[in-house]
Amino acid sequence: MLLDVYRAMTRIRQTEEELARCHQRGLIHGACHTYVGQEAIAASIAAHLRFDDVVFSTHRGHGHALAKGMEPRQLMAELFGRATGCSHGRGGSMHLFQPEMGVMGTSGIVGPCILQAAGAGYSFKLLRTDRVAVAFFGDGAANNGAFHEGLNLAGIWGLPVIFVCENNQFATEVPYSYSGGGRSIGARGANYGMVGLEVDGNDAVSLTRLFGEAVERARSGGGPTLVECQTYRTRAHAEGMGDFTYRTREDVEQWKNRCPIQRLRAHLLAAGQATAAQLDDIEAQIAAEVVEARQFAENSPWPDPATATNHVYAAESRQPESRLPESRLPESPAVAPRGAAASGSLGAARELTWTKAAHEALSAAMARDATIFVLGEGIGKRGGNFMTTTGLFDLYGPERLRDTPICERGFVGLAGGAAMTGTRPVVDFMFADFVLDSVGEIVNQIAKMQYMSSGRLKMPVLLRGCIGIGHSAATHHSGSYYAMYANIPGLRVVVPSNARDAKGLLAHALRCHDPVLFLEHRELLSTKCAVPEEDYEIPFGVARVAREGRDATVVALARMVPLAIEAAGKLAADGLEIEVIDPRTVSPLDTDTIVRSVAKTGRLLVIDEAFAPCGFAAEVVARVADAGFDELDAPIKRLHGAFAPTPYSPPLEAAVVPNSTAIEQALRDLLAE
Repeated sequence: MLLDVYRAMTRIRQTEEELARCHQRGLIHGACHTYVGQEAIAASIAAHLRFDDVVFSTHRGHGHALAKGMEPRQLMAELFGRATGCSHGRGGSMHLFQPEMGVMGTSGIVGPCILQAAGAGYSFKLLRTDRVAVAFFGDGAANNGAFHEGLNLAGIWGLPVIFVCENNQFATEVPYSYSGGGRSIGARGANYGMVGLEVDGNDAVSLTRLFGEAVERARSGGGPTLVECQTYRTRAHAEGMGDFTYRTREDVEQWKNRCPIQRLRAHLLAAGQATAAQLDDIEAQIAAEVVEARQFAENSPWPDPATATNHVYAAESRQPESRLPESRLPESPAVAPRGAAASGSLGAARELTWTKAAHEALSAAMARDATIFVLGEGIGKRGGNFMTTTGLFDLYGPERLRDTPICERGFVGLAGGAAMTGTRPVVDFMFADFVLDSVGEIVNQIAKMQYMSSGRLKMPVLLRGCIGIGHSAATHHSGSYYAMYANIPGLRVVVPSNARDAKGLLAHALRCHDPVLFLEHRELLSTKCAVPEEDYEIPFGVARVAREGRDATVVALARMVPLAIEAAGKLAADGLEIEVIDPRTVSPLDTDTIVRSVAKTGRLLVIDEAFAPCGFAAEVVARVADAGFDELDAPIKRLHGAFAPTPYSPPLEAAVVPNSTAIEQALRDLLAE
């Protein structure tokens, strides 16, 4: 095994030195973070990993990828920006993907790999496999919230994860002696209920033994391990950066004398485990391999510019098996003929509250798909703050209905890693305001993972929670934020307005391969409408005509839909017929249905409870101005909530959100134009 470790270390060193030369030649177009001096760590643990084990890494990830089995030619081609690179030119030095062999991605953001590895560990535990996940990170990440949240989750749930801290003494240019409050990172393991070790990261012999024990512990159900490896990078933080403003040449030279490759070579020779000729031969073979890799990378084609926007969303956006398409469903609720009331019965379908209808969709999906599990605060035996999971704990137990600590970044990041490794997490975050603590995991990781992996990773993460103003919830429990997330490529953003749509859209989300933000207005959870018993889906990006009309079009979301219908009913008494369009999803947005309605009515009012600047209504207005300008008989109008945090007192709260009276007046003003 040690001879294999020596080979892997040599491959890393020679590849990195060649990449440094290539950077000087201008062949590398962005950053190049080399792993020189740290080779023993990646090579020693990789010697114990199987092909189906997974590693999650940070920006200094070349060595981890090579140790796991990536070929130097694929690594070099990636840094050269070529189509044959491991990420097909999408990633460069900081974003290396080869999930086929367990290289699950490196990240330019510090910390997410810790949470993603914990998520992989959760998948492996749920799927009853003996696979192992490894997170590589630097000493800087040990000062990040992801470190605490990830290790705490792995510790309390006994996940098969090895957390490898490569303490190379500097977080970019800030020394650990300054930034770390405690001397030992490894010693922190005990605080999270796991084995914690501080070891010499340049001693491949000891590392190989210790990592073997850690991998076996994880495989056999013994839980996670934290290993702090004291090491040093002997090249600059990134190629081309100044290196001696924060450390001295003498320090670097001292660490070069502790070279891990030379130490292992000396051990192999002294122990009689190899001859000098054998080791020289290994070095010569790898030297030829690296030269060939560089030539391959230089000669590889550039990616086709036409593919630049491929893989933002999954090519097949959902799993099959929908048993009842929407075209066979009864009429949508609140769809009324011209002049009729909007609250009529839908015949044979039962009337359910929103909460019960959505619960029905989740329960059916969990019965059908054993990879679905739910994370959240109080969603286990308690059944959720809004009864979203009532009774499911008794059916599926604590692994599939997992109560979490209060650590939104932690369990959302964990959900991302779980989705990457074969399970389907549902994150129930209660209020949309809370999920803002995890915005980096959603925007920089979950939303981008399919794209950066060139479609090789699916991200079936469902993020579910309440939005909206009401109940004197005040400013930290009343946000909506759908416009903010709709700005992010890779996310689906769903905002239903009634129980029937909530069930059908949630059922679709639970089969979708893309990450979905599913936002439910708190003031609608107890409202009822006709909901079919059957398993059915409503596809994303298909608006519904909630009320037909001829005189003006209203586009509204969530709670604004029933309020718009109420206002339209009042106007009907005067012979004015208002068409109400409910987009149901903000991303994708069904522009065609909106423009067809405007072509019929000639007027448009967009109503949004959320803020006006850079919001959902502004997007609708821009699209209609582009695609339906010639159909307009009057300027487009918007009606919004006030541009202010949500106040507590009932009269103040009522003053910042549109009501049916304000909508009616806005429509009368529009019709008078």
